[in-house]
Amino acid sequence: MVERLVLLVGYDGAELLDIACVTSCLDIANRIGAAPPYRVVLATPGRRTVRCDSGLRVEADEALEQFNEPMDTLVVSGGLGHERAAADPVLVGHVRRLAALARRVSSACTGATVLAQAGLLTGRRVTTHWMYADTLAARYPDVQVDADPIYIRDGEIATSGGVTSALDLTLSFIEEDHGETLARGVAMGTVAYLQRPGGQSQMSMFVSTRVSGDLLVRRIRDHVVSHLDSDLTTPALARFAGVSERHLGRLFLTHVERTPAQYVRDVRTEAAAQLALSTDLPLGAVARQCGFGSTESLRQAFLDRYGVPPSKYRASKYRRTPA
Repeated sequence: MVERLVLLVGYDGAELLDIACVTSCLDIANRIGAAPPYRVVLATPGRRTVRCDSGLRVEADEALEQFNEPMDTLVVSGGLGHERAAADPVLVGHVRRLAALARRVSSACTGATVLAQAGLLTGRRVTTHWMYADTLAARYPDVQVDADPIYIRDGEIATSGGVTSALDLTLSFIEEDHGETLARGVAMGTVAYLQRPGGQSQMSMFVSTRVSGDLLVRRIRDHVVSHLDSDLTTPALARFAGVSERHLGRLFLTHVERTPAQYVRDVRTEAAAQLALSTDLPLGAVARQCGFGSTESLRQAFLDRYGVPPSKYRASKYRRTPA
């Protein structure tokens, strides 16, 4: 194989990060030794320059309707323009045609809507940005939409969640194509985790807790994240915040939709998951650093959150074949 051709489909209203996460990762992979290298082509209808969500314009390499080369990977970008793109029968028809020429087919974020309209997701388990998942499921009842994972691989079809999850999906492609060492180098180049498992929730602690506008909740959140191995029981957090336990509970249920104890367990579990993936610390040390009383309590937390024990979560096989 001389090169791995990756065709990226763009349109007006595409999200620039959906495009850049893919192109930048593959460019870094080439610069540090991907063999065969990737050749990335951006195709748009009529080879028109497209205006992205942010207002920036991106120039196309090829006209979508004239592209006929067999390819390694087809990627359909997401963005606020995904509804218009899915309503364009010409664009959708060419996506369907090009998918037959590709070894694997994928979408970034709301690009899943275009794949679904093309009939490529029928009977598949897929994901998309959590804000649009209900709409996708209602419009295409023959598609199994799961809003939680950051990306899902179902055979030769791969779909990713919100925006930067396209980076995680692309890292998984690089690892599949060239091995973990090269993928780790790309992750280091982008200062990204290598790599969040596809089964990790889009609504991670870093997303779900930032929606709160309550200053006290944010102060408690910051305290929890920076003191994982401390006493974070509800009475201790109430004393730290200077409020009653009952009031603390009301605050968290209102602004986080979790009890304080549930929130602390979620944060500790996610922190432990990142340590398990990014370090070689024994699981007992991971449990202690993240505030779990024992490896058994860590194990139960992983089973509840990820459906697998921490040892399996850490294993390469699980990282490479996410749920």
